[in-house]
Amino acid sequence: MDQDRATGGRGAAHAVHPPFARFRDHLFHDPSLGFWLDVSRIRFEDGFFAGMEPRIQAAFAEMAALEGGSIANPDEGRRVGHYWLRAPELAPEAALRAAIEATNARILRFAADVHGARVRPERAARFRKVLVVGIGGSALGPQFVASALGSPADRMQLYFFDNTDPDGMDRTLDAIGDELDATLAVIISKSGGTKETRNGMLELDAAYRRVGLSLGAHAVAVTGEGSELDRYAAKHGFLARFPMWDWVGGRTSELSAVGLLPAALQGLPILEMLEGARAMDEVTRAKEVPRNPAALLALAWYAATGGVGRKDMVLLPYKDRLELFSRYLQQLVMESLGKRLDRQGKEVCQGIAVYGNKGSTDQHAYVQQLRDGLDNFFVTFIEVLQDRAPPRGGIEVDPGVTTGDYLSGFLQGTRKALTESGRESITITIESVDARAVGMLIALYERAVGLYASLVNINAYHQPGVEAGKKAAQEVLDLQGRVLAALPAAGGRAMSLEEVARAAGSDDVETVFWILRHLAANPERGVAQEVPQGGSPFDATYRRAR
Repeated sequence: MDQDRATGGRGAAHAVHPPFARFRDHLFHDPSLGFWLDVSRIRFEDGFFAGMEPRIQAAFAEMAALEGGSIANPDEGRRVGHYWLRAPELAPEAALRAAIEATNARILRFAADVHGARVRPERAARFRKVLVVGIGGSALGPQFVASALGSPADRMQLYFFDNTDPDGMDRTLDAIGDELDATLAVIISKSGGTKETRNGMLELDAAYRRVGLSLGAHAVAVTGEGSELDRYAAKHGFLARFPMWDWVGGRTSELSAVGLLPAALQGLPILEMLEGARAMDEVTRAKEVPRNPAALLALAWYAATGGVGRKDMVLLPYKDRLELFSRYLQQLVMESLGKRLDRQGKEVCQGIAVYGNKGSTDQHAYVQQLRDGLDNFFVTFIEVLQDRAPPRGGIEVDPGVTTGDYLSGFLQGTRKALTESGRESITITIESVDARAVGMLIALYERAVGLYASLVNINAYHQPGVEAGKKAAQEVLDLQGRVLAALPAAGGRAMSLEEVARAAGSDDVETVFWILRHLAANPERGVAQEVPQGGSPFDATYRRAR
């Protein structure tokens, strides 16, 4: 083990300025990873780490049990095994290990067959583009990786349907243009019943049919075995189906087929990404906090937020390639930690809000508030030492100064300015943005989230709020069906808002108003709205236009 990691960066004893001593004493550095973590600018008190030792050791034990195959999601009786994805030998059963290894090999073979035109579309000579259809973790992870690692040398260009917004889907199809016949669709949904993904698939099916093509001849599915999507893919002759195991949650699925298949089709080195995650996992299993960057990160979050989410996490990566990392972490952190109840059912309303863009863009956006406004956040700076990919050289924009020097200067200046204002920060440094480093960052935050959840006694691996939102949305759509059935046909007497609500059997007049307003704004839905002269929208009447 190198001297930096073993001693926290201490060299020979000599007098140093106190802030540097704190930096030196709390700096984690692993040369084999090319990774640095500085938590010295979090205001934890002397003795904080010693006082938290029993809790963090309990968190380590829970993490070891999770990796060993314990039930981590009691709501659904499921294990949580995303760590096995990059270390299949840790899987608790030989069959699981074999399944992971076989799936990764299939992904590489399938991508090679697509690139070599051995798997071909109906009309075009080869597939040149990939359209990923997913939502949440099925899109955020692949989007982040595609943006972070993409280049003009990519084998295929990626596009995304990541919402049930019809205009957004139209824009994506317009961007693909007349190359839809050379576009491979990757449909991702564990259950196959996720409405946003199903809707995107049906919209895409219609787009293929408009140009005389079939979805099945241009699509693969990543889904659970026997799911609604799995059955649909088999029935419609999809080119391939890849597993999305029930022990992999959407927000921790990037290193499963969910993220590896799009990345492999793009031409990215997925084995290097897996190796980076595996290497970070090995380091973050250390039971000594100073040697474990995930534990340091989780404890820094605890100190900054008081363990009750008192402050937001602002992510500032000083590298354009990492711009989407904050969006990816929003789901990983907020869906995992944003919980009303603790593991004993006590109401605690936990969570850490995450937002961010990139430096130095944020110098001209919201850093002013961070410096002088409410002290309700802590910042995580992400520094990348390598300015640009070799062999490209730089120019001097001022004598002895390059654009990369300015970027580094802005990072250091903002960090210093925030400290001078009493604002807390963490700094992560990596050497370059490559596949290995991206895998390391994903693994680091997955582990830190799990450890922090243990520290604050919540379940990081379920999402009751998400399920509640889905249920509420379906109730709105059910009411919409009753509203449409209640409206009189063209030529009949128009009905007021209250009359429509009564006829639909609902006392939720506000929701009926929202439904009618939306339907009337889209003529193809066949709902006519009439607002009397001088009246308000609440005085409108409605009928079926056809």
